[in-house]
Amino acid sequence: METIKNYIEENRERFLEELFDLIRIPSVSSKAENKNDMFRAAEFIRDQLLKAGADKAEVYKTDGHPVIYGEKIIGDDKPTVLVYGHYDVQPAEPLEKWDSDPFEPEIREGKIYARGADDDKGQLFMHLKAFEFMMRTETLPCNIKFMIEGEEEIGSPNLKIFCQKYKNMLASDVILVSDTTMIARDIPSITVGLRGLSYMEVEVTGPDRDLHSGLYGGAVVNPVNVLSKMIASLTDENNRVTIKGFYDDVLEATDEERKELAKRPFNIDEYKKSINVDEVTGEVGYTTIERLGIRPSLDVNGIWGGYTGEGAKTILPSKASAKISMRLVPNQKSKKIDKLFEEHFKSIAPEGVKVKVRSLHSGEGYVAPVDSPAYLAASKACEDTFGKKPIPVRSGGSIPVVADFEEVLGVKSILLGFGLDSDAIHSPNENYPLYNFFKGIETIPLFFKYFAEMK
Repeated sequence: METIKNYIEENRERFLEELFDLIRIPSVSSKAENKNDMFRAAEFIRDQLLKAGADKAEVYKTDGHPVIYGEKIIGDDKPTVLVYGHYDVQPAEPLEKWDSDPFEPEIREGKIYARGADDDKGQLFMHLKAFEFMMRTETLPCNIKFMIEGEEEIGSPNLKIFCQKYKNMLASDVILVSDTTMIARDIPSITVGLRGLSYMEVEVTGPDRDLHSGLYGGAVVNPVNVLSKMIASLTDENNRVTIKGFYDDVLEATDEERKELAKRPFNIDEYKKSINVDEVTGEVGYTTIERLGIRPSLDVNGIWGGYTGEGAKTILPSKASAKISMRLVPNQKSKKIDKLFEEHFKSIAPEGVKVKVRSLHSGEGYVAPVDSPAYLAASKACEDTFGKKPIPVRSGGSIPVVADFEEVLGVKSILLGFGLDSDAIHSPNENYPLYNFFKGIETIPLFFKYFAEMK
C-alpha cells in the first residue's frame, strides 16, 4: 500500500503549484476592492475538494464573504471530523518591506514566501492534500466535513450565523483546526488555549477643522496630544491595564499551573534576537511565557491624525484616531470588556474634545482538555511523525470562532497547527517552511486513523 511519505514525494511539485495558484488570488477580506477575489478563492477551494474526492462541495453566500462546505460521508456508524480553515488573508502593506511580490510565491532557503503562505492558506491546503491521499488510497477512516470561511482576519462576523443556520449539516464529533504554531521545527506542540479579543477604534475631535498651529497652538486643545495622553494612561507603571473592572473575571493561575507553563522550552535571548529587540516588557510579576498565555494585555494597533506627509505643515489637527486591541484570558467576556473600555475612555477625556468609541470585533478565549480522544489522537500522530511527544501550550493569539463553535455546535476543537513564530504572519515576508507544510500533510491522516480507533 502506498504510504503518505511516498505520496508526498510523488506529488510534491503538484502540491506546491496548486497551493501557489491559491496564494496568487489576493483574497484580502478587509478590502472592498478584493470582493471578486474572495469568490475566486472560494470557488478554487470548492473545486479542489471535489477533485480530492468530496461527495459534495458548495460555496455558500453570506452577508459578507462566502463559506465553502464540503463532505465525504463513509458511514453513519463512523465518527465525524469537521475541518475548519480560512482562505482570507491580511493586507500585504507595507509593500516596500517585502523582498518579493506578496502574491507571487517564491521558495527561498526552504521556505515559501507569500501572503497567506502560513496563515492560513498553507496550513489549510495541508488538509486538502491529506484528504486527497486518504481518498486515493481508500484509507479514510472517518466521515470528514470541511467548513472554510473568508472572514477570519476581520473577526468572522458571519460565521456564527452560518453555524446556527446549518447546525445539523455541521454536526461532528470534533473540529480540527490548523491555524496555530509549534514551539519549534523539532519541538511539536498542540495549542490547548487561546486568548480572547476585544478590538476597539477611538476618535477624538477638537475644532471643526485643522487650524494654524501658530495662531491657535497653546490656546486650543490638540486632539493628537489628548489622544496620546489618554492612551498612555491606559496602563500603569507596572504595565497593568487601568480600566476599572478589567481584571475582575481573570482566573489567576495556580502555582502548579505556572510551574507547568515554565516547563515549555523557551530561550529569552533567542526570542529577543528573533524580533531584534534588546529587552522585553510586560506586566510586572510574570514571565514572558505567562504574559503571552495566561495574562490579558492592551496594545495600540494603529494611530493617526494631523499631517504625516513629506515636509512640514504647521497645523493643529481637528481629529485623531487609534485602533486598540485587548487580548483576554478565559473567563473574561469580550462584550463586558468592550463596555468597560468605552465607559473608561470617555470618562478620561478632558473638556474641549468629543470622543467616539466603537467595537470592531471581539471574541472569547478557549481552553481544550488534554485527555480527550481527539487530543490523544493528535498527540500520537505528532509523536509518530516528529519522533517525540508534543507539548500542550497556551497561545497568546486569538481565534474567536473556536469559542463560538463550542457554544453553537457543542463540539470541542483540536488546534493542530504547524506554523512557527518566525513565519512572520500578518507581517511583510510572511513565510512557511516546506518542511512544516509536508510534515503537516504527513501527520493529518494519522490523526484521522487514531481518532477513529480511540473514538
